[in-house]
Amino acid sequence: QVQLVESGGGLVQAGGSLRLSCAASGLTFSSYAVGWFRQAPGKEREFVAFISSSGGSTNYANSVKGRFTISRDNAKNTVHLQMNSVKPEDTAVYYCAARSLWNSASYSYSRSYGYWGQGTQVTVSS
Repeated sequence: QVQLVESGGGLVQAGGSLRLSCAASGLTFSSYAVGWFRQAPGKEREFVAFISSSGGSTNYANSVKGRFTISRDNAKNTVHLQMNSVKPEDTAVYYCAARSLWNSASYSYSRSYGYWGQGTQVTVSS
């Protein structure tokens, strides 16, 4: 079956960096676009970043643009989220999600993603 497994979360000081990874199995990874979403306590899940199936197109939420970078390695079925200059407001559980490359819904629409990981906690201390 399809599995997405996030890793790399943890505790980091404000201004520091963290690299999240999402390892996929059970699907033809190069046929799926991937998004990162996050959910802070008491808040709704929100879009963070998107990468197309080929890796040729990326998009970011305004709140992370210029600080976070999404990338993928289709040979290793892995997507990464490099988080630099992190802020306390980046504290959340981070989820990766995958959807077919043919899905034309907005990349920030969480319900357009059919597969989700369990999430990894990121905590930024001030």
